[in-house]
Amino acid sequence: MNRVKLIIIDVDGTLTDGKIYMGNDGEVMKAFDIKDGYAFYKLLPDNDIIPVIITGRQSAIVENRCKELGITEIYQGCTDKKAKMLELARQTGLEISSDGKIMGCAYIGDDILDIPGMEISEVVGCPSDAVDEVKNIADYVCVKNGGNGAFREFVEWLIKENI
Repeated sequence: MNRVKLIIIDVDGTLTDGKIYMGNDGEVMKAFDIKDGYAFYKLLPDNDIIPVIITGRQSAIVENRCKELGITEIYQGCTDKKAKMLELARQTGLEISSDGKIMGCAYIGDDILDIPGMEISEVVGCPSDAVDEVKNIADYVCVKNGGNGAFREFVEWLIKENI
């Protein structure tokens, strides 16, 4: 039985390659890897892990992708990820250890804005193309890049290692 009950997921650079395609009318496109979708559909539910999207940007594209994947916990335009995570920990009854870590919480992200949330997570992962500051604190650095299956790789690692 896995310890992780909640997985916090950044979007841009983690579920996508970090590129934002802009047209005259604003954001037009983001690319998501279909292999990551399997982790949402099968691996997380089978292991009783709740996915939570917390992203600093606001995007109808992300909202649509979450609906497609059945993700109900989505927080966009959230720049204080740490505060949102602590609120979620209280709501879900996850214990906060004496050193301030949310027990049973995993986090995957790729950039500086993710670090405060990573610092309070029990286990941390990142895509291989994450910034060095994130790689330095990650428990697991994926072989794959963001938007190219890194999320699924991290979830498979969590399950295999019984984390």
